[in-house]
Amino acid sequence: MQRPKQGQVVVGVDTHKEIHVAAAVDWQGTLVGEECFPTTRQGYRQLESWARSLGEVLRVGVECSGSYGSGLTRHLAKNGFAVLEVTFPDKTVRRKRGKDDFIDAEMAAEAAFTGARTVTPKSRDGMVEALRMLQKTRSTAVAARRVALQMIRADIISAPEELRDQLRGMTRMQLIRHLVATRPDATDFRTPLGAAKIALKRLAKRYVDLDDEVSELD
Repeated sequence: MQRPKQGQVVVGVDTHKEIHVAAAVDWQGTLVGEECFPTTRQGYRQLESWARSLGEVLRVGVECSGSYGSGLTRHLAKNGFAVLEVTFPDKTVRRKRGKDDFIDAEMAAEAAFTGARTVTPKSRDGMVEALRMLQKTRSTAVAARRVALQMIRADIISAPEELRDQLRGMTRMQLIRHLVATRPDATDFRTPLGAAKIALKRLAKRYVDLDDEVSELD
């Protein structure tokens, strides 16, 4: 890890949902500045200007570069900064130093200064990031579809016998199509049979909607 030269600074950023807290150390590792910035494009530009005003920025260490710090990481990388992801410190270190956003930013700057607890952040631009977001969306839809099917099966088990008998022996998709096509009496929600019919139809419609969503994302 390249050590800073005189006139250079290293910046650390403790990231959050609404604000980012930044700290900078000089070539000797001495704290030279701390500041808070909003998590907006204007805030990113303000952080960039603030960092440049302190000296030549050798590198920036950003906590949570894949979540709260993702926007800032993209901005800094796009504008020519060397960006490192700073991992969380050991719990014993955090207990000794205490929990404070400025302290966390200082620790991020120290980590970026020495190269400890740092990794190269994953790219959040281009096709890879686009596919990652779509895959994440698809995965949540698959999980929700599975939950809907589990609820359908659980409701059938606890439903009155006459309804269970009607639904017995069907394949999964036969069951789903049958339930979607039913027209339960919406006013009959006070009886176990009526409530079961209403719930099963809604769950089946939810399953179909999620199944369509998964297919669109395939």
